[in-house]
Amino acid sequence: MEIIRSNFKDNLNKVYEAIEEADFLAIDGEFSGISDGPSVSTLTNGFDTPEERYQKLKKHSMDFLLFQFGLCSFKYDHTEAKYIMKSFNFYIFPKPFNRSSPDVKFVCQSSSIDFLANQGFDFNKVFRNGIPYLNQEEERQLREQYDERRSQANGAGTLSYISPNATKCPVTIPEDQKKFIERVVEQIEDLIQNEENKNLQLEPCTGLHFTVCCRYPKGIHVETLETEKKERYIVISKVDEEERKRREQQKQAKEQEELSDAVGFSRVIHAIANSGKLVVGHNMLLDVMHTIHQFYCPLPEVSGLVSLQVIYKILLDTKLMASTQPFKEIINNTSLAELEKRLKEIPFNPPEVESAEGFPSYDTASEQLHEAGYDAYITGLCFISMANYLGSFLSPPKNHVSARSKLIEPFFNKNSQICKLSPYWR
Repeated sequence: MEIIRSNFKDNLNKVYEAIEEADFLAIDGEFSGISDGPSVSTLTNGFDTPEERYQKLKKHSMDFLLFQFGLCSFKYDHTEAKYIMKSFNFYIFPKPFNRSSPDVKFVCQSSSIDFLANQGFDFNKVFRNGIPYLNQEEERQLREQYDERRSQANGAGTLSYISPNATKCPVTIPEDQKKFIERVVEQIEDLIQNEENKNLQLEPCTGLHFTVCCRYPKGIHVETLETEKKERYIVISKVDEEERKRREQQKQAKEQEELSDAVGFSRVIHAIANSGKLVVGHNMLLDVMHTIHQFYCPLPEVSGLVSLQVIYKILLDTKLMASTQPFKEIINNTSLAELEKRLKEIPFNPPEVESAEGFPSYDTASEQLHEAGYDAYITGLCFISMANYLGSFLSPPKNHVSARSKLIEPFFNKNSQICKLSPYWR
């Protein structure tokens, strides 16, 4: 299911439901680049220590953007002896929420963009319709802005200038705008006295909103609006107390909705984190690092490290799994495309997986590699095939090995790139 900004809210409950009911989740990401310094071959030098590997990625990869996120949920149907899959392909872009929102800068790597373009990647969906997001600190700051604005509007400010004729609520007003505000106060007095006029429209001015609210705590409602061209203006309406309270409640509800919209895609990441489900990826270190960096919090340092499992509590990397006994003797190529092909052959059995009703199906016969949703799907298939193969060593053999089986635990929380770096993954 393709998810962009325009249908994100309508489908969010479907995403939550898929995460909640899943036996395990598979993820994948597509990026605007890999390295802004060393070549990719240098960045992935096999002679690096795990610490060096992590620091290279942290220094040279985090200025790129994860702009497509694939999520597939897999739930086993014991009656039908098959997995039911729900796939989501999210387009993501840090669209500024308002004038004070973070204006995110990111890097593009020409080779990565060219590669994705040749794969048919739709960049218009990212830049025009990508889902916005905030990390935890940005969300906290936005909430504080709303709270402070609300408290000042209610007369809780403790600032320096007292408007003409006001009896309380000092506000900070630049010298060059004081006369303008005095004229506005006169206009409002005229509005109140004139029974025919109901509204007064004004251009924005620092301190105007708070001065009016404090000078006229009753009978007046003040609201800042925007035109389609994002030009701001203030509307002052003459209302009774009941209507004023109703409008204030509507305004607060709208602000809460705007805040949720601004948090955007990060709500999906929070749902995955809260689920505690097994999260499967292929060569997934960059996916995990970018997810934390963009949608959660700054990446930790190596010394005194906070675990990268701050988001995904249980991780499994299919590249590492395929490179470990008992698989490494019978799997020669661990790239995702080649791994998927090998796991269809003896001694493996391809799993039976069916898309849930209302969700699109993928056809592995016509590869869609480097679409994040498809790659997540293939990653899930690889995990199921390898997990079921472990069941052949049991007595009696088992055709199905669940994602919660102890047979899978030796592969938990290790990574093909930094598997020896125990502070990260244990």
